[in-house]
Amino acid sequence: MTLPEKMCAMVTMGHGDLDQIELHENWPRPVPAADEVLIRVLACGLNNTDVNTRSGWYSKAVSEATTGGAFNEVSDEDPTWGGAPISFPRIQGADVCGEIVSVGAQVDPARIGDRIITDNWLRDADDPLDKNKTGYFGSERDGGFAEFTTIPSRNAIAILSDFSDAELATFSCSYSTAEGMLTRANVTKADTVLVPGASGGVGGALVQLAKRRGARVIALASEAKHADVTALGADVVLPRSPENLRTALGSDKITVVADVVGGPYWSTLIDILERGGRYTCSGAIAGPMVDLDLRTFYLRDLTFTGSTVIDPEVTANLVGYIEAKEIKPSLAATYPLAELREAQAAFIAKQHTGNIVVTP
Repeated sequence: MTLPEKMCAMVTMGHGDLDQIELHENWPRPVPAADEVLIRVLACGLNNTDVNTRSGWYSKAVSEATTGGAFNEVSDEDPTWGGAPISFPRIQGADVCGEIVSVGAQVDPARIGDRIITDNWLRDADDPLDKNKTGYFGSERDGGFAEFTTIPSRNAIAILSDFSDAELATFSCSYSTAEGMLTRANVTKADTVLVPGASGGVGGALVQLAKRRGARVIALASEAKHADVTALGADVVLPRSPENLRTALGSDKITVVADVVGGPYWSTLIDILERGGRYTCSGAIAGPMVDLDLRTFYLRDLTFTGSTVIDPEVTANLVGYIEAKEIKPSLAATYPLAELREAQAAFIAKQHTGNIVVTP
């Protein structure tokens, strides 16, 4: 197969608003290193990391909710998920479904032709459990908002599925984030899990994956999206922020809160946790600054877990769930790659349920 030397790519040129994302039709096609594979991108999903990295929201200089726009002040020292600088220009996009079309010298050529989805955590091959030695696809190296991308062979996981390319591109970030949270909180069939923001990509994945574990799931979502969230398997769907959450829950006793929302409602979520309950978090789209009464935390024997770098086996397990049809995609919309800015604007507006995907 003769591969082009140039490709179409949507390239992020720096921190700021959507105008920092530029279309380049003659961007150099990457060449795989010895342990890497070259992927023809068939679809790539959007996620909050793309937005937050571009805008610089991860910086401690920012205390606002995620808006997707430029912030007045962003520190150059800590604008990424890992609290480190980022090199621009950068091709973002982590959630790739694609086909391996070429391999590096150390990779078995039999991998050519594999249909894959990406494991986005770039680990040290000799020390994969060290969280300090990790990067993220589309952040610390170029990702999938392009016609081609490269990634270490171990991060390109072959998948056998009749889901479409766009449907498979909904899984890598949202579902691995959700499964990582549930793994960190040790959710079982004995739990009742409360999921704020259940109509989002991670929120909807939390609903499905908690149900897969046998837990009871109470979801919070805007009323226009209740039918969609119910279809994902939630046992009960409540308004996004009930005035009296304890009353709205009725007889349900919440043992786990799985949260990517944060913001002003956060203390209400903590207040309704049962004694010995667990709170697990992998986001703060409504705002990172919250109020905590430490007496609630320690007198009620609560456990808080942050969840970002997932355990190495999580994505491989996820592929097994997909192949067994134990979980399903939640595809809200697809856009052409060249309309990434429009796709990201729709993603930021949060009027959809599930995931938004771009296709070259």
